[in-house]
Amino acid sequence: MAPDDHRSGPRERPLAIVYADYECPYCAVLEARLVQASAQRVFRHFPVKSKHPRAWAASCAAEAAGLQGRFWEMHALLFADQGRLEDPHLWARAEQLGLDVDRFDADRRSDAVAARVKHDFLSGMRAGVVTTPTLFLDGVAHPGLPSDELIARLR
Repeated sequence: MAPDDHRSGPRERPLAIVYADYECPYCAVLEARLVQASAQRVFRHFPVKSKHPRAWAASCAAEAAGLQGRFWEMHALLFADQGRLEDPHLWARAEQLGLDVDRFDADRRSDAVAARVKHDFLSGMRAGVVTTPTLFLDGVAHPGLPSDELIARLR
């Protein structure tokens, strides 16, 4: 785990590292299952532009929200409505979260935010991620939707 990773969930639970993108319907299903299981997780961006052309912008929006302390809230909103990832919808989410929308917009288009998303993506490539979602538990990759047994191990 990296010091700047986005981490959520009870620290006493096993840690799942998740590579996902915000436009992937399977990633949204996995996220819902992890939340329901109260799993401890790290989220890393893995926007697959060839399949999900709006995933990169959504990842940048989540990172920009994170710069104002609202990463997980934006993360949840993005997964909750994957059909609306265009600019007006991203701005509306920023407003809903009480973010400084001008700062949010500047940050999500910044080189620093792009570098963060790219860093996560490249770490996934180095780890052998080939599809979204991919969950790592105890250093073992589990591509696709995990089994009920694997989710149970995270409780």
